[in-house]
Amino acid sequence: MVFHLQQLKKFTISVFEKIGFSKSDADLCASLLLRADLRGIDSHGIARLRGYFNLFKAGRLNPNPKFSWHSKFPTLATLDADETVGFLSGKVAMEKCIEMATTTGVGMVAVKNSNHFGIAGQYALMAAEKNMIGMAFTNASPLVAPTHALDKMLGTNPIAIAIPALNSKPFLVDMATTTAANGKLEILQRKNGIAPEGWIQKKDGSISNDPNELKSGGALRPLGSFPELGSHKGYALGAAVDILSGVLSGANFGPWVPPFVSFLPIAENLVGQGIGHFFIAFRIDGFMEENEFLSRMEVWMETFRKAKSTEGGQVLIPGDPEWEMEVERAANGIPLLPAVIEDLNSLALELNLAPFHQ
Repeated sequence: MVFHLQQLKKFTISVFEKIGFSKSDADLCASLLLRADLRGIDSHGIARLRGYFNLFKAGRLNPNPKFSWHSKFPTLATLDADETVGFLSGKVAMEKCIEMATTTGVGMVAVKNSNHFGIAGQYALMAAEKNMIGMAFTNASPLVAPTHALDKMLGTNPIAIAIPALNSKPFLVDMATTTAANGKLEILQRKNGIAPEGWIQKKDGSISNDPNELKSGGALRPLGSFPELGSHKGYALGAAVDILSGVLSGANFGPWVPPFVSFLPIAENLVGQGIGHFFIAFRIDGFMEENEFLSRMEVWMETFRKAKSTEGGQVLIPGDPEWEMEVERAANGIPLLPAVIEDLNSLALELNLAPFHQ
């Protein structure tokens, strides 16, 4: 079934307001959450709304944070997010990066004591919209076994890099450092589907196609899936994100990162506060004239789009499918699976709200 963005946004705002967020903060949270659905990243959109509510019920999400900053240098800062949702801390942190970069050329912010922030790309794009280059990283629940490991030590730990161009939409890398994000397994679970080979492993390290495998002690695999295909590189990327987001900020890291799902226990002897993010924005004109770079990016994009493709294939620029989906879904609506609709109706009932859909 297909729903228009404004219908989804109205309901999402009502949920965030019901659990104590101000009207403006609820509106921001709804906009950033639904940006995932709009861009076709259904694993991180409204299907996760209950997850944020459950974190609030568990006393792990603060709807009225008091942010505190620590900074010794004009280009670097750490933000204590006071246990709020990552939508709020992520936006504030990238705004700070942009503010610092405007006057100094570069800004970097590490965030601790935060929660899940949705899709990483939307924060990197904030910088690109100012004709800066933006980067965003976050650590996440430990669901990933490093190469040759059985223990779950890392999260899906995404990387986002946004680079503006003269006339085209920004180049945008927005990817997990695993072969697939956990949200894609959740979609397969709702569809009773089968996971492609290499996404997940069983408790003993052997390959599984069961999207429910994590519930039996299995783990996601790093990008590359197998050592022969470079899984050590995916592991290294995920580890680097964990260090920048968790070790550097003062947040938890590795196996201590609190799980997004509220029913799983938090690890004992935590090494930090909440989960962590890391953001960067820097000016282009510190390297060359801005318009010259933007024009060169247009040439780069056009050159790659014209590359000879395999039969039936098409060479795309990172971010192209999501930009196309955003236009299509803004005009024609966002499809939701029956299981998601059922869950949203259940959430409405629990919060004494009007039904999501009858």
